[in-house]
Amino acid sequence: MAATETEMAPLKVAIQMDPIGSINIDADTTFRLAESAQGRGHLLFYYHPDDLAWRDGQVRATGWDLTVRRIKGDHFTLGERRTVDLSDWDVVLLRQDPPFDMAYITTTHILEKVKPGTLVVNDPASVRNAPEKLLVLDFLDLTPPTLIARDIGEIRKFRDDHGDIILKPLYGNGGAGVFRLREDDFNLNALHELFTTFSREPLIVQKFLPDVTSGDKRIILVDGEPVGAINRVPAKGETRSNMHVGGRPEKDGLTDRDREICARIGPVLKERGLIFVGIDVIGGYLTEINVTSPTGVQEMERFDGVDIAAKVWDAIEARHAALG
Repeated sequence: MAATETEMAPLKVAIQMDPIGSINIDADTTFRLAESAQGRGHLLFYYHPDDLAWRDGQVRATGWDLTVRRIKGDHFTLGERRTVDLSDWDVVLLRQDPPFDMAYITTTHILEKVKPGTLVVNDPASVRNAPEKLLVLDFLDLTPPTLIARDIGEIRKFRDDHGDIILKPLYGNGGAGVFRLREDDFNLNALHELFTTFSREPLIVQKFLPDVTSGDKRIILVDGEPVGAINRVPAKGETRSNMHVGGRPEKDGLTDRDREICARIGPVLKERGLIFVGIDVIGGYLTEINVTSPTGVQEMERFDGVDIAAKVWDAIEARHAALG
């Protein structure tokens, strides 16, 4: 029987992600997306980024058919390891965590080769061209004062102008390597030497926003529309609110300012094929647009009782159907 609008054919979904064995099933967003897809009848295949390859015009991935379940310590089953042609798959979820380094960038180039028949979420070219801390530069009136530079002189001038600053790696993630440096802090030179010894990349510097002590709001947008928010409160003695470093999630909603920000950036995200995005807002300022591997879905679902994963799959299914 042919599939109807209410009974669509199952999609073949390949998930490019980090090792599944060590994830926390009560918090991991990729697990929740996989669980939701499986519940809709879609077929899952899982592989590591290192097992993606291009050969003679074919994009190949070596991995396993995947079944997931919400049982701690027994949350997945893998089939026999095999190699597939990703052009035979309907959807690829690009879900490995940063750092956004040349290895990550290379995967985006390779995954571009499976288009247009296979839908990659998020669009790999847009992921490559809009990493977390750079897309915000297109919205200067929404963001705090920001500097991207490697030169210590430029960084010193920025601190002279703003006094209290946040210094972090441009392509970092999860709160790693984030430092608050007040005007009288003598560690700037040492930190600059440390960063530039191990990396050739610039640093990002932003004016410190005191409102971060009350929380860093994560808002999820699906196909350009906001669908939920949580507030992430830093642990005592921390300026970082990331849950990876002890930030505490709290129920939160959208303010008029949040909706203004989403209304401005939403059409850009949708146009670029960035279907599933998490933005960070502190004190009414947009600080990051996370397009690689956004998190926070399970916390939002528990607080609000909204099936955000279903909204993501509704958008993916609609986009895939539009491919014809």
